Amino acid sequence: MFLLALAIALGAFPIEAQAQSSIERGKYLVTVAGCSDCHTPGTFLGHPDRGRYLGGSDVGFAIPGLGVFAGPNLTPDKETGIGNWSTRQIVTAITTGKRPDGRRLAPVMPFEAFSHLSSADAEAIAAYLKSIKPVSNKIAGPFGPSEKPSTFVFAVMPAETYSSLPKPPAK
Repeated sequence: MFLLALAIALGAFPIEAQAQSSIERGKYLVTVAGCSDCHTPGTFLGHPDRGRYLGGSDVGFAIPGLGVFAGPNLTPDKETGIGNWSTRQIVTAITTGKRPDGRRLAPVMPFEAFSHLSSADAEAIAAYLKSIKPVSNKIAGPFGPSEKPSTFVFAVMPAETYSSLPKPPAK
């Protein structure tokens, strides 16, 4: 431990370089995990709005019996994003599905898979999310099962339900 502290004090591992390395690792992980798919407006409609990258989706997922959930704003905007969340709160949300207010994330969020992230990788994701440009973008919902959503909706449904939907007109 003494040698590590001495190396840091002598500049062998500059703190800024360590932080930048963590942010770059977080950016890589957010990219390969496909976070922008569910958290960037326009992505599901074929025209991602890169000016509002990770600013929250304009499409909700319908989950039978639970409601409709749109991917929230992951930017550090204090009003509409996660700007008031601590690093620990972000890590807890992505690895356990529990928000700082105690609410559970929608099951479409793959927190079960993310629960296997190393602590360093989960913290790198949080560091990256805290470093990006804040985007002011309030997301609609969540909507309960009896509420009418105000977003475009992707539905997750049993095969029997899907099979019974009206078929498109023949050409």
